[in-house]
Amino acid sequence: TGRLPPGQTPTRRFPVVGESVPTEAVFNLPAWRLQVSGLVLNQLCLTYDNVRALGHDDITVDVHCVTGWTRFATTFTGLPLRAVVDLAGGSAPEARFVRFEAYSSRNHDTTLPLELALAECWLVHAVDGQPLDVAHGWPLRVLAPSRYFSKSVKWLHTIELLAEDRPGYWERESSYHTNADPWPGDQRFSSGSLRPEQAEAFRRARDFGTYRGRVLIGLDLSGWRPRSADLRGLQLKGCDLRRAGLAGRDLRQANLSLSDLRGADLRGADLSGADIEGADFTGADLRGADLRGAACSATKLVGARVEGVRWAGAVGLLEDQEAWLMTRAAGPAI
Repeated sequence: TGRLPPGQTPTRRFPVVGESVPTEAVFNLPAWRLQVSGLVLNQLCLTYDNVRALGHDDITVDVHCVTGWTRFATTFTGLPLRAVVDLAGGSAPEARFVRFEAYSSRNHDTTLPLELALAECWLVHAVDGQPLDVAHGWPLRVLAPSRYFSKSVKWLHTIELLAEDRPGYWERESSYHTNADPWPGDQRFSSGSLRPEQAEAFRRARDFGTYRGRVLIGLDLSGWRPRSADLRGLQLKGCDLRRAGLAGRDLRQANLSLSDLRGADLRGADLSGADIEGADFTGADLRGADLRGAACSATKLVGARVEGVRWAGAVGLLEDQEAWLMTRAAGPAI
């Protein structure tokens, strides 16, 4: 149809990605506030009733998640961002960017060029005729249709107009691309995070303690045979792990999102609680692996060896991937 961006997988589901629970302030609607600040002519502090009184309409868009799934023809209900900015008297001449911040424990935020945001962004409270689930951003989230869904901040708390851009949470912490346009196919991450000599030192490391807490982007680890079995909590995002020898390795709570693990040996590996969203395991050997509690939206498992895989509590699996596990894991998702 020409509607599927490069590297995306279509789904009828609406996976929950990222945090699923906001701060407690979200649940007290009488005290809930939306701050409109920065380079607007009039600062605003709106109640939820104020926002809903501005009216609402429907908009139908395709949703493209940076983890690799696309949901076509999704209808949201809300109002254009422009209506709130106009209520604040409009933007000051020097305003060039808009920053959105969430009611979240990590203060998730992101920015967009103001011209783009005013042309397309909405503030929405319902999807497909039903109120948003809390995990999807109730009571109010941003919708930025032309960008990866990471730009559509959940649990909206602040709209701030800026003269200069600022990196958002995912741009700071995970090197997500600030432009986040799905269509070029290369705007998920901004760049690799280690120089070649640093990447080689990582490959040869016998202990990975110093790497925990760091996000490593785009490393070439093809054919890697780590010298330690303890890979807990490593964050290897968008890395080339094709044919890596990871049998029996402890990858609990690791983040391998959007990494290429085609043909990797993961027999008996412990991936419980890991983030493997968007990772490609085509042709990998996952026999006896533990995927319990793993985040799996847009994970590609079709074509992997999955006999004996444990996957109870794995979340976000798309339809075809779940069917593959159910028919080939040869046992319950214990």
